[in-house]
Amino acid sequence: MTQSEETDAARGEATYEPDPRRWRVLAVSLVVGFMSLLDVTIVNVAVPSIRAGLDTSAATIQWVVSGYALAFGMTLVAGGRLGDAHGRRRLMTIGLTGFIVSSLAVGLAPNAAAIVVARLVQGASAGLLTPQNSGLIQQLFRGEERGRAFGMFGFTVAVASAAGPLIGGLLIGLLGEDNGWRSLFLINVPIGLVALVLIRRMVPDNDAGADAEKDPRVDLPGALLLGLAVLAVLYPLISLEGGVGLPLVLLLAFPPLAWAFVRWEARTVDRGHPPLLDVSLLRGLPGYANGLLVGTLYFTGFTGIFLVLSVHLQEGEGFSPLRAALLMTPFAVGAAATSPLAGKLVGRLGRKVTLVALSVMMTGTALAALLVTQPTDRLWWTLAPAMFLAGIGGGGVISPNFTLTLAEVPPQMGGAAGGALQTGQRIGSALGAALLMTVYQAVNAAASAPVAARSALLTALAVLAIALAAAVRSWRLGD
Repeated sequence: MTQSEETDAARGEATYEPDPRRWRVLAVSLVVGFMSLLDVTIVNVAVPSIRAGLDTSAATIQWVVSGYALAFGMTLVAGGRLGDAHGRRRLMTIGLTGFIVSSLAVGLAPNAAAIVVARLVQGASAGLLTPQNSGLIQQLFRGEERGRAFGMFGFTVAVASAAGPLIGGLLIGLLGEDNGWRSLFLINVPIGLVALVLIRRMVPDNDAGADAEKDPRVDLPGALLLGLAVLAVLYPLISLEGGVGLPLVLLLAFPPLAWAFVRWEARTVDRGHPPLLDVSLLRGLPGYANGLLVGTLYFTGFTGIFLVLSVHLQEGEGFSPLRAALLMTPFAVGAAATSPLAGKLVGRLGRKVTLVALSVMMTGTALAALLVTQPTDRLWWTLAPAMFLAGIGGGGVISPNFTLTLAEVPPQMGGAAGGALQTGQRIGSALGAALLMTVYQAVNAAASAPVAARSALLTALAVLAIALAAAVRSWRLGD
């Protein structure tokens, strides 16, 4: 962190006065965040219905899922920085308006091509929305209250990830497969309109907007370089996950693009212009770099579990989408119980919370890997408790990691730094989904579906073990 940033941060702490509406503002922000994160996974159970309803190919429909995740990941950091510089209320208004309009477009789309385009816009809009959550928490909360606020944010992330298939299965089950999938998107419209009114009335503008008045320029070259770097990672991984088979040679473009981005951002700072993301955060704040690594590795091991189990339970065990989602719901219940508690404890226990939580989640994942080969009629009584245990652990990872990773980040960079942290999570999610599905499909072709599911879960366990090792390293370094 530069001396001027340290001075600004110290001045901000000295002049901080709690906003009496901060918890209500957080509630509105998390409702919006829940909507955007839910749309990452809710559509998974609708893919067969969409394909049948529009009579199109599996590869085309896969982009209904993948296009959202791709556009989402590419715009997170830029969205966070724009919120830092030009006001979070303004960016939330723009992002939510785009999200509502694109959700309506998806729900009323006459063909698959229109859905794919609308999903790209929806994902980009979510990328503008989501980093404002962490930016608002950095702006409105301090000390133990910030840990509690991030606890609620971690609760939102965990529940949205796990509840997507359940909510999707319920809506399709209630409204039918022909048009029920459209409700998954149309439901965003009334909720979004209410949230839009609340944002305009309650969310405050951030003081960092003064920076935009000094230099209103946006770091467009930096945004382009980072977007291309994220694209070079996510596009091959998402394509591999969907069976499109894009050559992984595109991944070779990532290192030079990442290097070019870092060099450009350093030059931008040296010239006295506002950067997209101040890369000195990685050098001057070891806790930020370590937290970014832990978060990316955790999402690599965590997210693919739901995809593999959803596919296995439906294709390997003959479950309906709703039954499969219900069997994974205990994870969300466990995470909901521990996320707020972990947010309260992180201020006193620090990185130890992450270590314990990861260990508990790994135990639950190991039990799930052991029990997933049980006969179908026993899975309700064996796999569900294992998923609950994994959820108890998982709920204690996300919020403490956010709190610790962003603890020393200046509030005026909170949105961009939070956006980068969530970009790492999106890359980890895509990598984990591709890795675990590849293992599942390869083993299933050579052995059986239950053995394939066990192999995929053991792969997730290995990745989580690496995340635990990174967290131990961070703890030993005192971060």
